[in-house]
Parts: sequence; structure tokens; C-alpha cells
Amino acid sequence: MADDKKQKKAKGEPKKAAPKASEKAAAKKASDKKEPAKKKAAPKKERAKKAAKEESAKKKEAPVAGPIVVRASSRYVRVAPRKARLVADQVRGLQIDRARALLQFSPRGVARDIGKLIESAAANAENNHDLIADEMRVAEITVDEGPTLRRFRPRALGRATPIHKRTSHIAVALTPEEE
Repeated sequence: MADDKKQKKAKGEPKKAAPKASEKAAAKKASDKKEPAKKKAAPKKERAKKAAKEESAKKKEAPVAGPIVVRASSRYVRVAPRKARLVADQVRGLQIDRARALLQFSPRGVARDIGKLIESAAANAENNHDLIADEMRVAEITVDEGPTLRRFRPRALGRATPIHKRTSHIAVALTPEEE
């Protein structure tokens, strides 16, 4: 549509004389200003592509920084986080053999769940990272709160009291022992 308007204006107007030298210089400067903007856009894209290639090459070449961390997690465990944290605090930082022994003889119910989780992380270390499970230690163990199941209990005189059945998300991270 813009081209149509230009053509209509050009037909109705008389032809102008050839532009002066100063007008030619101004037109050339204006066209020069537009061209570098186009040229700048292409190198930015090329630089971004080169940077991306260099980063991917560095990731492939660079060794893993720091010790290997093997993780396992269990979600929606039907135990209150407060109770699970009591056992998690006892296990945190221990060698895996000592942690297994402590959990095996713990009277708390959540000890069984945490024990299974540590065994799972040890299996991940052996199968996925070619590490020896007995030479690992519990680097991190976190217990986060999961969703609460809300139930109601009937009481005397037609009343009802709420029952909160809490759940936990437990995560364990094992690392090889430092010698």
C-alpha cells in the first residue's frame, strides 16, 4: 500500500531537477547509517553462535569440579517431618556403614524409610557412577514438608476435630570419603 501512495504522488507531481551535490552527500550519509545497523546484527548472531560452541566444547573437555555427589530422594513419605528430622540429624555426616547400623537399631519408625533411601543412594553410586558403596558417607540429608492430608474425627455433642496427617520429602546425598 505504501508503494501505491508513492506512485500516485509521483504521477501528480512534476518531475524535479537533478539533486544537488549537498543533497547527494546527505542521502549517502543516511544510507550509510542504515547499512551498519544491518551489518552489526549479523556479527552479534555469529558471536553468540561461536560463544555457544566454545561453551559446549569447554563442558566436554573440562573435568567435573569437586567430588562426585550421588543423590536419592523419597517423596510423600507418611511421617511427620519433625519426627523424620530427629533421625536425619543423627545420620548426617556419618560413614555409610555406621549410618546403616544406627538406623537398623533405632526405635523410630522413620528409621526404616531413611535406611531404604540410603541403600538406594548406595546402589545408585555403584551402578551409575562405578563407586564402592561402603566407602561413601552421608554428605547431606534433608527432610522437607510434603502435603498434609486433612481428616476429621467425630467428637462428643456432634462436634468434629481436625486430624492432620503430615507427609515428608526426604533427600539424601552421598559422597566418597576424603582420605
